[in-house]
Amino acid sequence: MDILHKPFLKRIAGAVGIGIGVFVIGSGAYYAGYARGTAQPETITVKGVTNIDDPDVTADFSLFWEAWDKLKQHHLRSSKVEDQDLLYGAVNGLAGSFGDEHTVYFPPADAQKFAEDIQGHFGGIGAEIGLKNKQLIIIAPLKTSPAERAGLASGDEILKIDDFDTVGIAVDDAVKRIRGQIGTTVVLGILRNGWVNPKDISITRDTIIVPTVDQELKREPDGTDGIMHIKLYNFNENAQGAFHEAVINAFLGGAKGMVLDLRNNPGGFLEVAVSLAGWFLNRGDIVTIERFASGEENVFRANGNEALVQMPVVILVNGGSASASEILAGALKDHRNITIVGEQTFGKGSVQELYELSKGSIKITVAEWLRPSRKSIEKVGITPDIEVKMTEEDTKANRDPQLEKAVEVLKAEITGKK
Repeated sequence: MDILHKPFLKRIAGAVGIGIGVFVIGSGAYYAGYARGTAQPETITVKGVTNIDDPDVTADFSLFWEAWDKLKQHHLRSSKVEDQDLLYGAVNGLAGSFGDEHTVYFPPADAQKFAEDIQGHFGGIGAEIGLKNKQLIIIAPLKTSPAERAGLASGDEILKIDDFDTVGIAVDDAVKRIRGQIGTTVVLGILRNGWVNPKDISITRDTIIVPTVDQELKREPDGTDGIMHIKLYNFNENAQGAFHEAVINAFLGGAKGMVLDLRNNPGGFLEVAVSLAGWFLNRGDIVTIERFASGEENVFRANGNEALVQMPVVILVNGGSASASEILAGALKDHRNITIVGEQTFGKGSVQELYELSKGSIKITVAEWLRPSRKSIEKVGITPDIEVKMTEEDTKANRDPQLEKAVEVLKAEITGKK
């Protein structure tokens, strides 16, 4: 999932965006005339892309124009493809040459859809999707979404979208195919760990509103050992206020410990993750480190109210916990050795910036996130201290052994502090 920087100079670190905010930079896209390129097929050398005075990068663009010419002349459907779409395809191929599924070009229509998605209110099935080992998967279904109601689960492999085979598909192409008019149906071919054969799951598209926080104060029958269970669904603009309200209500109810539930939380604003870390950590503690290819680093430190520094906490995670969730969980683990319960997290620790182009936009991986211990998150994730799996039978029976274990561990910690 993407991490977004909150001001309108914004940075993304993720799979499919949630929250608002894009780093807008006028990028010098160029188009060097098809007619000139084919009429004068001499070697054309372009140094750099936005700066032709760059002495370090050279490219022979005559190959590009040769390929363009042959495709226009000989392809079966060349008369049905606009020159502008050919250019979009070329730029998409340029972005894909890095072998990085998070570096993507968005043509204008797709850029608009991406902007709608990151605002957190859109039409679709309500599931975050991404690539893992080149396989399209469900990162996390959103609460009360059509995807959740249909029974989709974190880690499900999407083999087909309607009749389209997803082998080699880009995430953004998959999003376009899954989205559609509200009230229409999409059929996903799903394979889940433990299933022998895939199953077709039919889902009716609907308006998707991204939830923020749920809270529950758990008590023993005698009224002791009050535990607040705070479920954080994402790190959007509303999360800080909603978290503040949830904590205040829990304190007023006499809570003595917290289960911080980050399961199926795919990320959001980096600033929100850093702000929420400030409830649990001392001011000045490192929350995360942003490391660029040059070796340059940005360090993000806690600067909050420290209200929960002494409170016993257990964190819940699973394969749908990504990006900002992994940053927060990793920071609390590294500084306070807080117990983490559940399943291995997704492993989304790269940083993307979204640049507006003259037509569309391009999302580029520019850095990686490190935990305070300098452990990488990308493709590694966070391993829970206590692994507890959720089975399909648990879900059908409305059981939550992960939460039960987290409460058990937290009660033992609370009792030990008395």
